[in-house]
Amino acid sequence: MPPPLPLVLLIPLIAVSAGAAEPRERPSGSDAAVDPLGSLGPLATGVTGSSATIWARGAGERLEVVLEGGGRSLRRVATPSADSDHTAAVRFDGLAPATEYRYRVGFAGEPAPREGRFRTAPAPDSAAPLRIAFGGDVAGQNVCRDRERGFPIFGAIRAFEPDLFLALGDMIYADNLCEETGRYGNAQVPGDFPVSATLDDFRAHWRYMRADPQLARLLAETASSAVWDDHEVVNDFGPRQGGALLAPGRRAFLEYNPPPDEAAPTRLYRSERWGRHVELFVLDTRSHRDPNAAPDADSGTAKSMLGAEQERWLVQMLRDSDATWKLIVNSVPLAIPTGSEPERNGRDGWAGLDTPTGFERSLIALLAQLRDADVRNLVWLTTDVHFASVQRFRPFPAAPDFTFLEVATGPLQAGLFPQRRLDPTLHPERLFFHGPDPGQEPEGFDDALRWFNFGTLEVDAAGRLAIAVRGIDGVALFERVMEPR
Repeated sequence: MPPPLPLVLLIPLIAVSAGAAEPRERPSGSDAAVDPLGSLGPLATGVTGSSATIWARGAGERLEVVLEGGGRSLRRVATPSADSDHTAAVRFDGLAPATEYRYRVGFAGEPAPREGRFRTAPAPDSAAPLRIAFGGDVAGQNVCRDRERGFPIFGAIRAFEPDLFLALGDMIYADNLCEETGRYGNAQVPGDFPVSATLDDFRAHWRYMRADPQLARLLAETASSAVWDDHEVVNDFGPRQGGALLAPGRRAFLEYNPPPDEAAPTRLYRSERWGRHVELFVLDTRSHRDPNAAPDADSGTAKSMLGAEQERWLVQMLRDSDATWKLIVNSVPLAIPTGSEPERNGRDGWAGLDTPTGFERSLIALLAQLRDADVRNLVWLTTDVHFASVQRFRPFPAAPDFTFLEVATGPLQAGLFPQRRLDPTLHPERLFFHGPDPGQEPEGFDDALRWFNFGTLEVDAAGRLAIAVRGIDGVALFERVMEPR
């Protein structure tokens, strides 16, 4: 886990709806974008083939959302308050699959509504093509919003025109600062918050992120889905390590990332179906884990990262899924060792490597169940390590046909901490690595930009899956096309 270091301000969102007039361009990351009302959003999340939740923040006491598409016009209202940091979300049901919807978000007292759009997921039996972008690690180690360019990688993600953007965790660094001069020497939009100790501190970090115009436009123009990782609370946290920060960190996360399942409003793990070919299994690797420092011993009850209930859920859901590709959204890597001071604090990811910690025993048991159930076409998506790396695994030599990929991307914009070690337990084969040489710091922000990256997945109607890691300009640095087995 990259070490915490030095995290600001409010900026309005101008969102663009297809067919609407383009807003006047403004500096991408600067104070020119500040909105005195503190308006943020909108975004569409929890998108399925029949439902979606629209989120926004504003100073008014009443939020109205008008949704149009599929030959219908729907209206919902909500009441934001200071108790929710003036955020509000409304859910729409009864939508049509694979349909573009446009919406207008208006707060009482605002001069004009804000606009957005998204496309609902294809029906589970539809072989519709699909485009997904994913990434994480933003504004960590005092690599924050550049004063002129903001977070430019979100412009490249937007140009990819994904149907869904997956925010894979560490989308804020609540335990870091953002200073006027960044880690790589550039002028930044400074943060208006300390290292998070209170609920208001956590909220301020989320406002800083959502205020970036590049990210705001991306979120207003596509569906999005978010998972948390440690820096949404504090470095390497779990339920026993988060202490007093866990409750306010979780509350702020849910205020800015409304839960997709109203029946389980605090449960963060879930599945999301996007047509015949794709099902996402979004894991919560933070809320249920045993302590990092506990030994991953060969006797007794296996140390667990997911907790028994989530492990059972995942295995059963993967067994039952008839989607061509099963994408496991996993905020920590499988074979890349992570964790600050692992000799004392234990490993933070699955791999133990040179320590008796990690969470490999429960992972091997989980994979053995998937092998025995003949679950095929697995791809694990992760971030967390601040460099890009793609691995192919054959974890069981006696079952060479049971194989899967892990795609680790990032950072979107944060400190760079490359290291080439892989834990050998699952027999990984590295296919791609993208980062500066270990120990080599970029010479400036422009030099750092060439290492920032994100991932994409494209599935065609026949079920072929194209995986890519893309740089700051959106150009593919690594690509692989796979036929389903």
